[in-house]
Amino acid sequence: MKDFTQGNITKLILNFTLPMLLGNVFQQLYNIVDSIIVGKVLGKEALASVGASFPIIFTLIALLIGIGSGFSIVISQYYGAKDINRVKRAIDTMYIFLFTTGIFISMLGIYFSEELFIILQLPAELIPQATAYLNVYMAGMVMFFGFSGTSSVLRGLGDSKTPLYFLILASIFNIIFDLLFVMVFKWGIAGAAWATVIAQSGAFISAIIYLNRSHNILNFSLFKLVFDKEIFLKSLKIGIPSGLQHTFVALGMMALLGIVNTFGTDVIAAYTAAGRIDSLAMLPAMNFSQAVAAFVGQNLGANKIDRVRQGFKVTFIMSNVFCLFMTAIIVIFGSHLMKLFTTDANVIAIGEKYLIIVSSFYLLFSTMFTTNGVLRGAGDTLIPMFITLFALWIIRIPGAYFLSSKMGETGIWWSIPLGWSMGSILSYLYYRTGRWKMKSIITTDNQMLTSK
Repeated sequence: MKDFTQGNITKLILNFTLPMLLGNVFQQLYNIVDSIIVGKVLGKEALASVGASFPIIFTLIALLIGIGSGFSIVISQYYGAKDINRVKRAIDTMYIFLFTTGIFISMLGIYFSEELFIILQLPAELIPQATAYLNVYMAGMVMFFGFSGTSSVLRGLGDSKTPLYFLILASIFNIIFDLLFVMVFKWGIAGAAWATVIAQSGAFISAIIYLNRSHNILNFSLFKLVFDKEIFLKSLKIGIPSGLQHTFVALGMMALLGIVNTFGTDVIAAYTAAGRIDSLAMLPAMNFSQAVAAFVGQNLGANKIDRVRQGFKVTFIMSNVFCLFMTAIIVIFGSHLMKLFTTDANVIAIGEKYLIIVSSFYLLFSTMFTTNGVLRGAGDTLIPMFITLFALWIIRIPGAYFLSSKMGETGIWWSIPLGWSMGSILSYLYYRTGRWKMKSIITTDNQMLTSK
């Protein structure tokens, strides 16, 4: 467990971020390896089918991811206040919520899978493969929530290394199962989904066994979980705005995919492959955002406001340095990276153009995520939600629709940094108001006690 309330800020945030970043790189390998093997072995149609599934998956789980982040913030702030009893009750309550709703989401996704692809105007020849992949993936969603929840708890407590070890193990097995199921057993696109589901399940079960033997706070027993209504409501209050934000972002991804789908299989395949590379390149900014959220949560819980401001400045600089490095890599090696996924020259050319346009604006993405990380760590998730929705639904999606009608699929690519620009400006302006400092649940608890 890591205490962020004392010590060198740069060292603390960097040492917390790097294991988490490496862990998320391995987690992204689930999707990347699936796409590489599917694209190279089964062809661009299968690659496009895998890509069409992920906006739907994200939409179905987005609300739970956001609410789960609310639990993580509550856990982080109680831990900063050294209230271990409430930390334990918050963890139990989170697991009960994630498992119950996870089962419902899985059934919903499987039942409506084909209809969702039809609504998104996916080319008819891709729907059978896309449906097969999505149904298998959704069948293992409960295990995904279990491992994701466990990782969030550990990070809220300052431990970013333990999730890394299990993600590395899971990624290795995912690669092995991918090769076995797709290339040896010839299970097709469903085999790639099964590889991911089995790897995720193994990671969650292994993590629980380990934690039960090594952590006093994290002692998981399915039949001994205790639900705390008060903590649940506090987590919902923080998590629902974030969950709605994730949900509307996911719906935005589906809307963008609907525009992409109208340009045919080559553009869908290029969007899928380039999106995998893009997601990997954006991980540093996203993980620095998670790190500063945990840092802010603990320090606000300890009432150290000046330390919060210093953490924001340090994280902002480090995140942007990483983003500049990723931009250089992608601009120089974009076409070579695309060749990992496909040999089709047209798909490679379309994907390379996407990567050059989008990666040139990673600094905007980094600024937006770092600022929002501070706000989330403070428990202030409502205003960032509105900012994100404005940038996405008022700027990016209309921009993609308009620009694509004038410039073809390239117009969709330009709409992405257009949305980031508005999001980063509005988020930073709100941070400057300082209103987020009054959102800490520890402050709220103390005010309630004082009033009594």
